[in-house]
Amino acid sequence: MGRPPPRPWPTPSWPTSFRPPATPTTRRWSSSACDLSESARGEERAGDRRQHGGSASRARGDRHHGRFDSSDISGSVVNVMPHTSRGSSRDGAAAGAPTPNGDPVLFARFTVPLVPKTFVRRPRVTECLTEALAGPLVLVSGPAGAGKTLLVADWAAASPLPGRTAWLTVEAGDNAPGIFWAYLLGALRHHGLTVPDDVGTPARPDEVDPSLLSRLAAHLSRQPEPVILVLDEFERVSSPEIANELQFVLHHSGTGLRLVLISRTEPLLPLHRYRAAGEVTEIRGADLAFLPEETAELVVRHGLSLPDDGNRALTERTRGWAAGLRLFVLSAQQAEDPETFLKEFETVQSTVADFLLAEVLDAQPGASQDLLLRSSICERIHPDLANALTRRDDAAPILTELQGANAFVEHIGHSWYRLHPLFAEILRAHLNTRHPGLERQLHGTAARWLCDAGRLSEALPHAADAGDWEFAADRFVDDLAIGQLFTGLGADRLGALFARMAPETSCPASDLIRSACALARYDIDRGLEDLERAEAFLTAAGASSSSAGQLSCALLRIRAACLLGSAEMAETAARRAGRLDGREGLTERLEAHPEIPALMLAGLGSARLWAGRFEAARSALSEATKASGGPSTAVPRHESLGRLALIDFLRGWPGRAEALSREAISEAERSGLPATARASVGQLVLAAVAIDRSDFIAARTQLHQAAVSAAGSRDPIVTSWLAIVRSRLLLARGEPEQALRVLDGMKEAPFAGTPSPWVDTQVALASAAVHMAQGRPQAAVAALAEQRDDGPECATASARALLAAGDTEAALALLGTLPSVNGRGPAVRVPALLVRAQAADALGDDASARRLVARALTAAGPERLRRPFLEAGPWLGKLLDRSPAPGQVGDWLSPGLPTAVRTADADEPAPAPVLEPLSEREREVLGRLAQMMSTEEIAADLFLSVNTIKTHLRNIYRKLAVTRRGEAVRRAREAGLL
Repeated sequence: MGRPPPRPWPTPSWPTSFRPPATPTTRRWSSSACDLSESARGEERAGDRRQHGGSASRARGDRHHGRFDSSDISGSVVNVMPHTSRGSSRDGAAAGAPTPNGDPVLFARFTVPLVPKTFVRRPRVTECLTEALAGPLVLVSGPAGAGKTLLVADWAAASPLPGRTAWLTVEAGDNAPGIFWAYLLGALRHHGLTVPDDVGTPARPDEVDPSLLSRLAAHLSRQPEPVILVLDEFERVSSPEIANELQFVLHHSGTGLRLVLISRTEPLLPLHRYRAAGEVTEIRGADLAFLPEETAELVVRHGLSLPDDGNRALTERTRGWAAGLRLFVLSAQQAEDPETFLKEFETVQSTVADFLLAEVLDAQPGASQDLLLRSSICERIHPDLANALTRRDDAAPILTELQGANAFVEHIGHSWYRLHPLFAEILRAHLNTRHPGLERQLHGTAARWLCDAGRLSEALPHAADAGDWEFAADRFVDDLAIGQLFTGLGADRLGALFARMAPETSCPASDLIRSACALARYDIDRGLEDLERAEAFLTAAGASSSSAGQLSCALLRIRAACLLGSAEMAETAARRAGRLDGREGLTERLEAHPEIPALMLAGLGSARLWAGRFEAARSALSEATKASGGPSTAVPRHESLGRLALIDFLRGWPGRAEALSREAISEAERSGLPATARASVGQLVLAAVAIDRSDFIAARTQLHQAAVSAAGSRDPIVTSWLAIVRSRLLLARGEPEQALRVLDGMKEAPFAGTPSPWVDTQVALASAAVHMAQGRPQAAVAALAEQRDDGPECATASARALLAAGDTEAALALLGTLPSVNGRGPAVRVPALLVRAQAADALGDDASARRLVARALTAAGPERLRRPFLEAGPWLGKLLDRSPAPGQVGDWLSPGLPTAVRTADADEPAPAPVLEPLSEREREVLGRLAQMMSTEEIAADLFLSVNTIKTHLRNIYRKLAVTRRGEAVRRAREAGLL
């Protein structure tokens, strides 16, 4: 069984507790439990650096055997005094006898480190370690400062273990077998574990008698409870002979020995066998990393306080590295504002940098140091890329060795590696110190290698940092990646990157990119200026010009045409793009960038829509929705679905429009599009549908969300439709003056260079509706007379206005030439049926009027269209009062349709006077009653409680001398209050 792949550094979303499996199996705990401070080895080395003037390059062999005060890392003094031996006085190590080479025994190596007061205890990990003792081997492995030693020390000191524990800190000199085993036996005796005399002691430093190992294993196998042997800093054992001997004793001790290895590197033991047998528990660097809540506890234990966001940011910056967190917090203790200090902390000039340079970088051979320094400019590194940066060919084994040594290098799969971000940050600063000016050259090398490897998105930042903008622009355009500036995902990042492009960079590709960035932020003038300059370059180049550049020009022309409302410009650009079809190499690149044709189709469809060519627009937009389902085409698919919904709504099909709108919104959510990349047309259509159904709460919600999404947009379809829908909602809510002001604003500030026929028609219809609500039918007739629209909507609205103005003859003449409503939906057919019914009613033909109203009700029912009936006028209520048609008025339109629109006949008695004037708030409530809003809807609309609305309703009923809602509305109309 192969070794499990390395695990990534943890993120704040990882689980907070882990449990080992119940049956013996290979285990790698993903626990968050780890030390809050640097390991004991880190403490020793930090203390050594202070004693030696901060030297970061001292060889391992020169390190002191004892442990010294390292308050800068652990905050505590580590005990260096040996425990009193509880073994036999005849045991050599316990009695102070020299080792086989004659050196005195260093008792400090048997001492379990003390944990500092600031230590964060983690029961989850200690429980994992305890349960891991069901198997023979536990490996705690991680980089310097990961907190390995204190983790195990706390566990050994505080946990109820199934046996006696012995501790030995390994030194480099222990690679002599006799020395190693002498110290191991000494550790057992020092910690009170009796070792019989017949086991013996190594006589020579360079070898150990195999019979000694057999006797030791036999003795351990007879123990009633296991001996737990902890070997700290086991990476110092580089002798295969010692590893084999240790494996022999562990194997033959049975249940009498449990071995816990603490190591920066992979030990020489045959771990693959233990993994295959499920007899090893591995706790790695990722398992030792802090989670945000653990960082918060660490901060509190140091007398500081940070908000949750601050703890998360600190954890993310350090990737939960224990020593880094500790050093950051210690530095923040001296600041007046710790939170601001940690945000602005400069790692390169800190104890964090000192630690990493000394413990990690300087501990590596020269070739490894050079590779680390040069690779630090990359977010991730491949051996071939590292070879290009170092101009050598040994990167693969070096990276493997660094990863195995836990030197803050992580293997992330497919031969790629990455450095810990803090380590990389410090290495980059060190690179500039050692080799001034080299970083820029390395970025250029990385950019070219990554481009050749087909990793353009990774190459561009390197090209930018190298200042090679012409190379970056040429590769970007030649790859047909320019559409990514409009696709939402990564568009902001690319826009910010190319915003840094040097002004003196001048080539067709750079001009195309500048044009795309300008058009993406709706700067049409700047976009066209740069586009025309690029087109002039390409025209001058003739046949040798780049086909990718020409296709990019066509895409940008279509984009500009959408913003200008010029369907002709879009059609011309689309034909030009079509002539490029089949050019050498272009087909393959288009397959890699499906967003290019999708964006062109969506743009062409939008331009046709603006021009009122609905069927041609539907064709292009439908093709755009069929683009491959990848994230790069999410924007054109989402945008096209919203525009198709608008076409259906304008053609009178609210149900179909609603379904397409919801599909557009789902597409954006499913693809994770940012708010800035979402078109609001779909939400605006939903708002318009809700208005037609008199669902004003839903309409207002959708309109608000659409307005937020459309903020800053200058797309003419979005901005014009937003204003129209806003005006319609204001009118439906009884605010005609405000509705008219919105429409007047559209006339004063047109949204595109070329007017749109359907937008003009919708504005005229909305204006006429406002005039009709204000009782000015002649003004409505005048507003509609200016339109040259040949559709049934304007004719229907004009006939209705003429009937209201008393010009029945003109209305009948217009109805005689009413355009066909074939192919139109119920939102167009229902008003047409109602105006014919109104004309029949005016002629006294009740039977025809009732038949036409019945047809209108039947058509409107499935779509729940309420507005046409509420806006029809008083004739409808009187007609239904005279000749009720049971079953025709469904629940979707009831209650109170007849009385809500009814008015008094001339022969009826004069209305009773209003007993008492209504307050302003009561008028607002009354206006919403006329809109057939429920008590709850009125309360939500006015931001009042339901009880308050009920109180206003009682006052309204009392003042109008009525007892029901319908009567209140009728009475208010009679009195001129509505």
